[in-house]
This record gives sequence, C-alpha cells and structure tokens, in this order.
Amino acid sequence: MSSHQTTTLFDTTAVSAAVKALPGAKPQAPRALSQAAQDVVAEDFKQAYSPIVVAGAVRAIEATLVALTGFLLYLGYVVPWNGFNRYYFLGIGVITLMSLLSFQAADIYQIQAFRGHEKQYMRLASAWSVVFLLAVTVSFFARLGDQFSRVWLGSYYVVGLIVLLAFRRALFVLVRRWTRQGRLDRRTVVVGAGGAGEALISAMAGQRDSDVRIIGVFDDRGDDRSSPVCEGVPKLGTVDDLVEFARQTRVDLVIFSLPIAAESRILQMLKKLWVLPVDIRLSAHTNKLRFRPRSYSYIGNLPVLDIFDRPIADWDVVMKWLFDKVVGTLALIALSPVMLAVAIAIKLDSRGPVLFKQRRYGFNNELVEIYKFRSMYVEHADQTASKLVTKDDPRVTRVGRFIRRTSLDELPQLFNVVFTGNLSLVGPRPHALHAKAEDQVYDEAVDGYFARHRVKPGITGWAQINGWRGETDSKEKIQRRVECDLYYIENWSILFDIYILARTPFALLSSKGAY
Repeated sequence: MSSHQTTTLFDTTAVSAAVKALPGAKPQAPRALSQAAQDVVAEDFKQAYSPIVVAGAVRAIEATLVALTGFLLYLGYVVPWNGFNRYYFLGIGVITLMSLLSFQAADIYQIQAFRGHEKQYMRLASAWSVVFLLAVTVSFFARLGDQFSRVWLGSYYVVGLIVLLAFRRALFVLVRRWTRQGRLDRRTVVVGAGGAGEALISAMAGQRDSDVRIIGVFDDRGDDRSSPVCEGVPKLGTVDDLVEFARQTRVDLVIFSLPIAAESRILQMLKKLWVLPVDIRLSAHTNKLRFRPRSYSYIGNLPVLDIFDRPIADWDVVMKWLFDKVVGTLALIALSPVMLAVAIAIKLDSRGPVLFKQRRYGFNNELVEIYKFRSMYVEHADQTASKLVTKDDPRVTRVGRFIRRTSLDELPQLFNVVFTGNLSLVGPRPHALHAKAEDQVYDEAVDGYFARHRVKPGITGWAQINGWRGETDSKEKIQRRVECDLYYIENWSILFDIYILARTPFALLSSKGAY
C-alpha cells in the first residue's frame, strides 16, 4: 500500500469547531455491544507497529550495516598492510549516505517492499551497484583512486551486498510473521452500510498488499433499511456503538462511505467520534464532484479526504516515550530526597500508608491506577473523588494541606511514568471517576470532554501552568481545563513539553485553587 501526504481539503480546526458547535449528542453511557461486535472485541490481536517507524528503523539498521561492513573490512585488510588512512573513513561515510539515497530512490522502504521476494532483492542489488559505480567514478575524477585498495573496494561491494540481502531476507520473514499476527494491519471500520459502503469495501478488497483490514461496518439505520452484512463484512451496530467498540478493541482507522452532500449527517456522526484516538477519513472514490489530486490523500489508490488525524502518532510516539522515560528517570532520581522527606512527614503526622492509589480515566477512557502521597486521614480516604476537597477541608491532614498546595502529593506519579507507563510527564491531567462540577460529572458538564483522552494523561499540563489547577467547583473551571487540554493535543511537540515542564515550578508558586 502506498500512502501520500497531501494537502487536505478541509481545515480540521474548522471541522472541529463545527463538530463542537452541534447541539446535543453528548457522550453516551456505555452500551451493550451486539454479539458480532463482542466476537470482534474478543478476537486476539496484538499491538500494532507503525509502518513509518518500521521503515525508519530499517533505514537506520541498513545504514549501520553498510558503515560497519566497510569499517570491519578496513580493519581486517587495509590496516595490517598500509596502516591508518583517513580517506577510508570519508569513503565509508559517502558510500553509506549514497546507499540510503539510492535505496530510497529504488522505493524499497515501503512495507509492501519488505513483504516482497525477488523484486525487492533485485532492486536492492541494482541500487547497491549504482552506489559503487558512482563511488568509483567520483574517486577517478577526483584523482583519489590511489588512496583506496581495489581489494577493499571489491570486497566491500560483494560482502556488503551479501549482508544487505541476508538482512532483507530476515526482514521478510519478520514482516510476514507480523502480518500474520496483525501487527502491521490498520484495523478499519466503515461507517455507512449502503451502496457506497459496499463499493468502498469491494474496492479495498481488490487492492494488493494492502494493510487495511476492515473488521466491521456501523450504520445508524436499522436492519430494515440496511442489511446486517455489507459486502461480506458484518454490521456491528450504530455510531454510538462504535464509540464503545473502539474503547474495547483496537481501531486505527474510520472511513465514512457517505456522500459529501450528506454534510449534516456526517457532522452529527463526527460529533460522537472525534473524541476517539483514531484517524477519520471521508471516502471520495464514488463522489461525482472531483477536486485536484493534491486535495486528497490516498489509501492505496483510493482517494479520501482527511477529517481527523490520530494525535501523536508514528515517530512522535517514540519521541514522547523516550522523553518520558529519560527525563522521568532523571526527575525521579533528583527528587528522591524530597519524596523521602514527604514520606517521613506523612508517617509522623497521621497513621496509615504513605501512598494512596486511585483509579482515574486514562488514554482512550481506559481506567488506570495512579499513585499519590496520602493527604487525607485514612478513614476519610475518597477513592472516587465523589466530593471535591475544599478550603480548610477537615478530611485533609496538616501535612496534606502543604503537599496538596505545592502539588508535592503528585510526585509518586513519576513511578507511573517510568515504570507502569500509563502516565506521561506532560498531558491532560487524569481526573477521578466521579469528580464533579456543580453536581455534574465532568463529561456531562462539558460537551466533548472525552476528547482530552485521545492522548496519554500527564503529571502536569498546559491547563495547570495557565492557572487551571485545583478545585473545580464550577462548569467554567472544568471547561477552561478541557479547552487547554485540547489546545495541547492539537499543538503537541517535544519543545512544547519542555516549555510546560520549565513553567511548572513557577506555576506551583501560586496556590490559588489548590487545597
């Protein structure tokens, strides 16, 4: 499958605004899924691997193999005979760089190339040969031919080709295994079970080497208006069912098969689906209205319009994971004396455990268990936060008032970041299950509240450094928090995380709203 990034037809910010502005369609309570949907949920599947990350890793490995092969041949043959020569390091570097460029031009860094047999190997051998022809040509015209051993250069070509072909063979076996396990599939659902849905599924099935695996169809129309099976794919329920379905199993891609003309119907459905951490596309292959090719992106050769993208995907996931682990570990080491002092103070102040565990909403509405320093008397512990802590709350201990005001009670969540991985250093704060604003749970008080769960929650966030921390006794306060969280999700970068972390200590100097 080939995928091309192109200019999207719609401004996703405008679409988001239009979706949020629709009346009604608040998040629904959990629904009982149909038996067909339950069967798909129960199906064994494993964590998916991003094709972009896999391709990037292959590039890095092959560059290392090319450079290492040349260097080992240099140490084994050239050095014992002629000693050290800096031109060899220059030659190895140039050959490594040209190899990456040549392999890219040969288009062998696509997932379908990794699945190939002879075609992949022939392209690799041809590209590798071109690299050495260019290297010999450049060295000749630059009058550097006498600086390099012909035996080394010939051995580099032969041994390097064998090493690269052996790696590609191993890669083929590994990718085939991952494909069988579903790790390289994009688990896809289609919204719309009419004729357009049947045409879409049929077109998808006709594509070779596609990584799209359609697992079900959802349609708001009843069974009397749409068949329970669409082109051999089971209808699993309505769009409301899809929200619950996506929270119970892995869904990577949602494709609307509805015509562009059904604007109001599409927006009503997006109102329900935009809270999910998935890519959402609108199929355009059956539309009579045609735009310029650059207006589309493509799934294989099928044109689609990009509506929403999964936030923090592909290499961004890797970068954020590394950032959390490295910086989180350093922070845990640096703050361990402070955490030890807080633990001793809690133990001396009141009876009971030092740490307090609480279940909260995490990524994709999954329940996660987070750690905090205990700030209440043990007999008043509130596991679900059904009653907000207020100023001079008698449930809070003397030490508890201080650590809550300074947010020191949150420090044990570094264990969540470093060890369990269910929290990030920066992200929307995880809220307790029954936390309320004006006697309404948060998802009832704020429309689109669950959209903040499209990314992993964090210890600190954009809302916290902008003054929206502590008590949420009004709808406005939780509304402002959610707005900040959504802004963070749409504008995430590693530099943004660093900026928020740098601002956090100064934000903590203000104890406004934190009791």
